Amino acid sequence: MLLAAPFYKASAQNIKVGIKGGFNAANWEGNAMNNFQSIVQLSNGYVNTEMRPGFHAGAFLSVPVTSFLTIEPGAYYSQKGIRLTGQLSSQTLDFLDVRATLTNRAEYVDVPLLAKFFVADGFHIYGGPQMSFLVSNKINVRAGAFGINVLNTNINFDNQIRKTDVGLVGGVGYRFANGLNLSGGYDYGLNTVDKGGNLNTYNRVIKVSMGFEF
Repeated sequence: MLLAAPFYKASAQNIKVGIKGGFNAANWEGNAMNNFQSIVQLSNGYVNTEMRPGFHAGAFLSVPVTSFLTIEPGAYYSQKGIRLTGQLSSQTLDFLDVRATLTNRAEYVDVPLLAKFFVADGFHIYGGPQMSFLVSNKINVRAGAFGINVLNTNINFDNQIRKTDVGLVGGVGYRFANGLNLSGGYDYGLNTVDKGGNLNTYNRVIKVSMGFEF
């Protein structure tokens, strides 16, 4: 007699609805980043590239397929982009301590389709494709001297950015018996962020999440 893993037919009784949110650390990877590093070298270290901090929040369905496999479609509002910080270097202006921050604020709706593999009690690995839809893209510019902001403005930058982004998602997590979920993952964009592909630069996002299944 052959033994097989238990199979659970998805039904309204065992499909669960969940909510999830958490922290994003986003940046770009590619030619644009290499160009930024060149700027850093030319400016003797006065310009730095940083991850843009943000958040993600949304909802998902948990659809059990077997005792160890669950399919999880979802939709999340997610903040991405990159940040540049620097100090204006000049023999005549150094005493002013003029500093500037430029943040590319890219706002997306992420729609992943994940497969969760439970390798131990509650512990799982997950992965799958993701479509991301651009909601808005603005460049925020701040500048100041002596610690006082003298410029804080937003510039719309939607037309130059690709409206959809295809990527891959992967990570690890733990689901508690009460439905609480903790996870950490990585978004790997496959399309260039700009429409023409001239920058040859891609979205990269580290995510730390907490969710709950009802």
